[in-house]
Amino acid sequence: MDLRQIIRRLSPDVAPIRHSRDFRLLYSGQASSSAGLMICYVALPYQAYQLTRSSLMVGLLSCAELLPVLFGGLLGGALADAIERRRLILLTQLAAICCIAVLLANALAWRQLWLLFAAAALLTGAFSLQRPSVEVLVPRLVAHDDLPGAAALAGLLGTVANTAGPLIGGGLLVGGLPLAYAVGGATCAAAAVPFARMRPIPPAPDAGRPSLRGMAEGLRYARSRPDLLGTYLIDIGAMFFGAPYAVFPQIAAGLGGPAVLGLLYAAPGMGSMAVSLTSTWTRHVYRHGRAIALAVGGWGIAISAFAFAPNLPLAVLALAAAGGADMVSGLFRMTMWNQSIPARVRGRLAGLEMISYSAGEPLGNLEAGAIASLTGSVRAAVVSGGAASLAGAVIVSLALPALWRYDARDSRPHRDSGDAIPQAASVVASD
Repeated sequence: MDLRQIIRRLSPDVAPIRHSRDFRLLYSGQASSSAGLMICYVALPYQAYQLTRSSLMVGLLSCAELLPVLFGGLLGGALADAIERRRLILLTQLAAICCIAVLLANALAWRQLWLLFAAAALLTGAFSLQRPSVEVLVPRLVAHDDLPGAAALAGLLGTVANTAGPLIGGGLLVGGLPLAYAVGGATCAAAAVPFARMRPIPPAPDAGRPSLRGMAEGLRYARSRPDLLGTYLIDIGAMFFGAPYAVFPQIAAGLGGPAVLGLLYAAPGMGSMAVSLTSTWTRHVYRHGRAIALAVGGWGIAISAFAFAPNLPLAVLALAAAGGADMVSGLFRMTMWNQSIPARVRGRLAGLEMISYSAGEPLGNLEAGAIASLTGSVRAAVVSGGAASLAGAVIVSLALPALWRYDARDSRPHRDSGDAIPQAASVVASD
């Protein structure tokens, strides 16, 4: 392999953007929508603290957003399998814009805490309803061989949003809460333009109406796929046991004070971004289940190493390694889902996937904080979490060997009605 081939394999995989016009529109809409959402999610806790001067109230605001995620994931998944997806995306985007408009009015005039809670819950619910439809569209817009690249681009978008969004939101808050909400709302409104320009994408012809029975069918399908079930369990275990974010403030106090706290929060994103920007190599990996298990093991080892870091540079390096491992796991989980789940249940499975990663981290933060409080040792909380993540990866791989044996070369794209579009049909000239 010559130097040019090595460089090509370590470059971002942008083939999905080149090959599919509708994927370009979807991706640009997601970028704008994510930016606006992250700005608002920085402004919300800031306003809650301004109104109450209570950190407990800030925590309760975060908990108030958990139930809409769970409900929205289940309902949004069922809707994504049953109705036209572009319309659902536009309707939920409009709902989100209306919620931000209420937040802006509340910041300007009313300053009501209950309204802040209500609008935050509705905003989270709107995006939770939308997310499964967005994920369902990717296999419809992208050729089978381009799905690893699409997963890497999604990971890159999430990393950039989670890293840059809080920085932009914090800068806007200097100009006041109304400015932050106004810019967040305008950015979300701009996302409706590329979404509206996408072609309508109806569900599969045999799709049923949304119902509890339909949701149960999605759960039964997940149980029938031990390899798929393993991807959910291994990720939930990694986040529940290994998410150390709740103890970052206390760790930062020992490494230099508040000035380093932002760096600790940003460090995992640095590793994630490094993996996303060198994602072409993922096209040449086929044993996705094995890659997921090894990456989760790497996450656990890196988190444990973070607990023993003697100084800030090594702590940041360990967290970056953990973020990189988490991104590797995420890339192959998403690729595995998109390449192997049939169209008729893909929305419901996307809802379950969203719940698995959305619920795992908040519960993991609670677990880490509880262990640190009970033992009086932050190191014990972080090390035990990393070790438990590693043990969880081993246990899931042994209990569900289909995950370890999974090979993408044995899983060809499903051609049931309404499923992945052949590459020739997805390649559209630039606008």
